[in-house]
Amino acid sequence: MKISVKSVLVIILLAFNQLSIAQTNEEKAYEKGMKAIELMDKGKIEESITLLEEAQKLDPNRFDYPYELAYAHYLQKDYKGAIKILEKVEKHKDATAQLFQLLGNSYDNIGKPEDAIEMYEKGIKKFPDAGNLYLEMGIMQMGLKEYNKALEYYEKGIEVHPQFPSNYYWAAKIFCSSSEEVWGMIYGEIFMNLERNSKRTVEISKLLYDTYNSEIQFTSDTTISYSFSQNATINIGNLSDPTKFKLPYGIGVYEPTLMLSLLSVRATDINSLDTIRSIFVDSYFSNKHNESYPNPLFSYQKQIKDAGHMESYNHWILMQGDLDGFDKWYAANENKYDNFIKWFEENAMEINEENKFYRAQY
Repeated sequence: MKISVKSVLVIILLAFNQLSIAQTNEEKAYEKGMKAIELMDKGKIEESITLLEEAQKLDPNRFDYPYELAYAHYLQKDYKGAIKILEKVEKHKDATAQLFQLLGNSYDNIGKPEDAIEMYEKGIKKFPDAGNLYLEMGIMQMGLKEYNKALEYYEKGIEVHPQFPSNYYWAAKIFCSSSEEVWGMIYGEIFMNLERNSKRTVEISKLLYDTYNSEIQFTSDTTISYSFSQNATINIGNLSDPTKFKLPYGIGVYEPTLMLSLLSVRATDINSLDTIRSIFVDSYFSNKHNESYPNPLFSYQKQIKDAGHMESYNHWILMQGDLDGFDKWYAANENKYDNFIKWFEENAMEINEENKFYRAQY
């Protein structure tokens, strides 16, 4: 069958017109979706839901709109409604780790923790580098008072997604309440660098200060006691091979370096801790033995010290544990601190796949 030129032109025009309509619908859906998120952020959930439903009808193939719609229902505490929406798009090609997190949280909030765990595990299987899902699994284990299991999830989250701060936060809190405070001190400080200005930052600042004070004791004019690690477990299989032998990190690296830092002070107020921490950096990098234990936090501290900002950084880290001490120091060092903050904003600590710290490394 032959088709006339005119007929072909009509077909092309019809196809182009349909494409234009489809693009217009996508654009309209996008505008409604953006407006809906704006309204959601302002607490106008009902209006947001209406716009998201309209956006989904205009562009039914996108993942964003049903996910945001489910989140809006979640904010309304309509957890069953959120579950119903999320289960329909669980296998969507654009589904994210956040879907499994929201789905698991929704199940947990209706009293179905087993289903919540199943969703988190399903998400981890699909997204093995999703720090937020390891976080949720850790929180579930803490609810069961299974703190060691919780730590396994938090530290695995740190390993696979080192830029995600929440796993450091919880790991720091657990370790600083244990006999292995060394890991809490390091995780806590890394957390503060990743999440600099939040209520949790304030909390960890005080936790680090209080841990220094509880674990360092000047018992007399000539005696100092300190303990940040009681783990003396050594792999016997490595004793025959000096190239493989390593002492446990806490007693092999952290505490010996700390000991050298304590010799010149007789207190643990914020100014003395600044001195301790500054000497610690020098001692750590002057000992070639420590080259076998690379640590991005200590490397960053050296970068800060080389830039001339270690005193200000230490006072920022420990500020919340000694606010009066910080205020007195700041009154005499305002310009110095302000220069540090400017430098700090432009020179963030780099944590990534190539530059990360987690306990299993050691």
